[in-house]
Amino acid sequence: MTADTQGTPEGSSEGTSRLPVFDANMCAEDMDRMMKNAQRASNFLKAISHEGRLMILCHLASGEKSVAELENLLSARQAAVSQQLTRLRLEGLVTPRRDGKAIYYSLADDRPKQIMEVVYELFCRDD
Repeated sequence: MTADTQGTPEGSSEGTSRLPVFDANMCAEDMDRMMKNAQRASNFLKAISHEGRLMILCHLASGEKSVAELENLLSARQAAVSQQLTRLRLEGLVTPRRDGKAIYYSLADDRPKQIMEVVYELFCRDD
């Protein structure tokens, strides 16, 4: 792939961008891979684009929680929490674990935690 790192606009206080630059001579294979990655990213962003799901991911970033714990932390009904957990599970962001009658959820990998850290830095951290 012919992707180079580009700098930020003149006068910007930011360093160089970590985003690749694609040109018009991109081969079909690279374009296809880019489209597949864009679809995966789009699905991921849609899955986290609900405040209830964002809150669940925030709570799970600190460790595994039961559905009952999430209900209490979110002050939400079990049906609402379960609906949001189902969406997160279908997108592969959380994994369930059953222990007797209780179901526990944890983050499936580090991607949701990384996104939550960026969201926290951009929207939640006091300056």
